[in-house]
Amino acid sequence: MDAAIVTCALTGVLTDPAQHHVPVTPEEMAREAKAAWDAGATVVHLHYRRQEPGMGRLPSWEPEVAAAIVDAIRDAAPGLLINSSTGVVGPDLSGPLGVLERTRPEIAALNAGSLNYLKARSDGRWAWPPLLFDNPVDKIEAFLSAMERLGIVPECECFDTGIVRSVGLLRQVGLLKDPIHVSLVMGVASGMPADPRWLPLLVEHVPEGARWQTIGIGREEVWALHRRAAELGGDVRTGLEDTFYLPDGSRATSNGQLVEALVRTLREVGREPADAAGARAAYGLPTA
Repeated sequence: MDAAIVTCALTGVLTDPAQHHVPVTPEEMAREAKAAWDAGATVVHLHYRRQEPGMGRLPSWEPEVAAAIVDAIRDAAPGLLINSSTGVVGPDLSGPLGVLERTRPEIAALNAGSLNYLKARSDGRWAWPPLLFDNPVDKIEAFLSAMERLGIVPECECFDTGIVRSVGLLRQVGLLKDPIHVSLVMGVASGMPADPRWLPLLVEHVPEGARWQTIGIGREEVWALHRRAAELGGDVRTGLEDTFYLPDGSRATSNGQLVEALVRTLREVGREPADAAGARAAYGLPTA
């Protein structure tokens, strides 16, 4: 099988750095990106955080904040491909579009459909107020138009089976163009479960010729999902956005540890991590 593109999601949207080992500042993000690169990742997925003291748990869409982080990562690991988050609730896209314009990442996430983003506590209360992560077609089209103008490759994030199937419809009507990259986001409580048994059926609904990867959200159970993805020929992603746990159940303290474990999983099933040139070619990007 082909080499697998390994992506590392360095930090999530709201994780508190006072409680978890998530990077926030440009220096921290660059250090973690370099560790992921050294361990075998060729793509880093980025969220940006507020830089004021004590505010690093909150997201930022300030273009200059994003630029400082992206520039620091490119200085630390010039071969890495940058994949920028674009996820926002509501119709105001000025934040993520401003970041894309300022930083010009090679790749950007495209949330390919809407989801009721829910989680319940054991006592029967909502973990957070019920949230609609709204991604209607006009919003998707606006992001795709900007990405095409800026030369950015979309990475279609799919939280449920209907969203996976919608990717093919977006291509059919001409909104999406090849090469298509699909991320199967598995483990969100109101989306697809992080269950390896789902993967063979899901992959049948990925558009023909597209590359796909797993994004496993959860604890140590996500590692069986990544192993199955590797066996089926998919690409893989890990990082402190997705999990804090290594395959043995111990807590990870860095992104590098998670990527090292993922590369070991790849090699156990007979695959290697893609190098930078291979990843660029797979995304249809210039290799020189």
